[in-house]
Amino acid sequence: DSIFFRDGVRRIDFVLSYVDDFSKELEKKLERRKEFESNLQKAGLELETEDKKESEDGKIFFVKIHAPWEVLITYAEVLNIKVPIKENDIPSTVENPLDCMLFPLRLPEKVMHPEPDYFTAPFSKDKQELYLINDESTFFSPSMRNRIVNYILTRCPYGTEEGKKKFGIKRLLNNGTYTAAYPLHDCQYWKKANDPNCDNERYTLYMEWARFLRFYKEQPLDLIRKYYGEKIGIYFAWLGFYTEMLFLAAVVGLICFLYGLFTMDENMSSKEICDPAIGGEIIMCPLCDQDCDYWRLNTTCQSSQYSHLFDNVATLFFAIFMGIWVTLFLEFWKRRQARLKYEWDLVDFEEEQQQLQLRPEYEAKCTQKKRNPVTQEMEPYLPLTSQAVRFCISGTTVLFWVSLIIASMIAVIVYRLAVYAAFASLMENTQTLQPISGLLTPQLATSVTASCLNFVIIMILNFFYERIAIWITDMEIPRTHMEYENRLTMKMFLFQFVNYYSSCFYVAFFKGKFVGYPGAYTYMFNRWRNEECDPAGCLIELTTQLTIVMAGKQIWGNIQEAFVPWICNWWGRRKARNNPENLYSRWEQDHDLQTFGALGLFYEYLEMVIQFGFITLFVASFPLAPLLALMNNILEIRVDSWKLTTQYRRPVAAKAHSIGVWQEILNGMAILSVVTNAFIVAFTSDMIPRLVYYYAYYENEDSPMSGYINNSLSVFLISDFPGRNKPKENPENFLICRLVYRDYRYPPDHERKYLHSMQFWHILAAKLAFIIIMEHVVFIVKFFVAWMIPDVPADVKAKIKREKYLTQKILHEYELEKLKERL
Repeated sequence: DSIFFRDGVRRIDFVLSYVDDFSKELEKKLERRKEFESNLQKAGLELETEDKKESEDGKIFFVKIHAPWEVLITYAEVLNIKVPIKENDIPSTVENPLDCMLFPLRLPEKVMHPEPDYFTAPFSKDKQELYLINDESTFFSPSMRNRIVNYILTRCPYGTEEGKKKFGIKRLLNNGTYTAAYPLHDCQYWKKANDPNCDNERYTLYMEWARFLRFYKEQPLDLIRKYYGEKIGIYFAWLGFYTEMLFLAAVVGLICFLYGLFTMDENMSSKEICDPAIGGEIIMCPLCDQDCDYWRLNTTCQSSQYSHLFDNVATLFFAIFMGIWVTLFLEFWKRRQARLKYEWDLVDFEEEQQQLQLRPEYEAKCTQKKRNPVTQEMEPYLPLTSQAVRFCISGTTVLFWVSLIIASMIAVIVYRLAVYAAFASLMENTQTLQPISGLLTPQLATSVTASCLNFVIIMILNFFYERIAIWITDMEIPRTHMEYENRLTMKMFLFQFVNYYSSCFYVAFFKGKFVGYPGAYTYMFNRWRNEECDPAGCLIELTTQLTIVMAGKQIWGNIQEAFVPWICNWWGRRKARNNPENLYSRWEQDHDLQTFGALGLFYEYLEMVIQFGFITLFVASFPLAPLLALMNNILEIRVDSWKLTTQYRRPVAAKAHSIGVWQEILNGMAILSVVTNAFIVAFTSDMIPRLVYYYAYYENEDSPMSGYINNSLSVFLISDFPGRNKPKENPENFLICRLVYRDYRYPPDHERKYLHSMQFWHILAAKLAFIIIMEHVVFIVKFFVAWMIPDVPADVKAKIKREKYLTQKILHEYELEKLKERL
């Protein structure tokens, strides 16, 4: 289980593996490998090959790579890596008086802060004595070492083919010359290594972080950063902070839900619907043409009661609260991020070369060169005409797939309309459904089945589009890694946004809004009658849609993330279990694990940002959404840490000073959420019509809400039914029926019969006024809160200035000493 060469001294920084597959390209692959490994040695790396006879299956060769001191210091300067020059003398911040209460959540100090805090400066070969170099073998951490070796591997040439210079390990992996390239974990995750020189950080991470029983403990972010690099560290810092902030939203959401639960019996609307003397005497118009019968309003008693759980005064409060919460979350995250940037030496990272480095693929595919105005060096570039053609193809492909999603959503709407009539007819005429008919209304049955169908379609489209998005981003040939990630992020997010939220937008803002009235119903494709909302409103259906899609996505995501890699690894290790453990080497153990991949973190961010959309864009319809998200995220942190520590090869360390383009996406969703929630409260909820009735149209001063149901359901004369809409039977000879939705039309005996009444326009004006007032209030509070909270804490600003001052002073004194020595 060693992580050293055979001499037990030189550390293995990277491993390459390959198989002699005896294909037609065997000689070409052999030649490429020989040239590539020769060039690696010329670059200063040391190699050691394990013959396939030594491997567990007798087929795989392993090439172990060690970066000696001279290579490390050369590339540390190239990559502008910061290293310690002096121990930090700035006193730590004042202890929080609540720390004693949070003691059960704390981890041991040696786990939380595995290294002392230093002032750092970019490494320079000429000033080695300036840095705190105690031991050359441990001065650069394993994550720094594998980052340096990976930099060399991605730029090392291996020959010329078809007149083009070929280079980079990624191309060799793509063409099958090598089967894998990865840095090693430092030990087994379930036990410490026997070698005293091994750090055993993987074991510590597993015991203190990656087990579900530690779900209540803080995350050892410094150790995660040290082992996996800053890019993965900043993801877990963001996920942990997001989960902490969700706790507040979940508590407030739960209180709003409990308010709805405890006031359910006091709700006058559901009381009147359930009352046999009121709801039992109100005859409703048929739910579909010809085949459906007239029905009594009190059959929807239970669904109207459950609707009150989410459609009450607390809904308005929670929508406003979440508008402010999202601002607090984003602003406090900026402060947390600024602190991490200082602690992890990322303050000047924006100017580092890593963001400006050209992708190897860009260098390989762009044969034309021009002078860079900044560096004054010749660099490859993509001609403008080629860029335009590639962007046109890319844009067309994205539009096609977005159109495909919209087409699939229309197909689900057609399904809703087609089966709605069937469910309505079935539930009215089937005696076996009578016991549950109050709860399982035709609207709810249609909504649940359509939501499940929609979720399946979402998953299928996701599967295909992920591959298409990567293909078209590769085709665009982005210049830098950052540009590549940003382009892919925008494409995937746009697709996922339309894919996951389109059905919720339909239920929230379109369903039941364009129905017409008996005799003048609106039809889709002139065939299917548009859906009507439940008498209790469409909010309960939006809640159902949101719950199924959100919960389904989270459950499916956790199954994919946890079980799939575990099953793959179990299958891959089944032969190795028959051999003694001492014959199963560290590089073979890691070779049998899954690959995290360059886009591993991308999918993690995407999953969380889509969840963020569910709990902000539509939260007015479901106050329990933050609670669902909180429970999922507590599990998500441990699942992600477990799979990264136990099921995946060690990812190559990479730097990142922020969550990147995701920050802008979150800001955009935060602004959009205020608008969507205002519209949901105004147009999907039944709150505004109730308030207008309460203040302007009440009939009983002692009980202003009594009579609301009768007032809100428009009257229709059955004799006015045209043949297309009229039911085949009317056994009880009803003369009038009421419209299912609150449409506020004049009665049949009015001179403007069936046209919208003045009350309809009053309510519409109230809705628009509410939207304007709510948006302005929330936006003013949001921007005031954002202005009040500085992005960088004052103590961090002081520390940054102090570090820059001391670093410059130390460097200046060093230069003076050198000058004195020369003189």
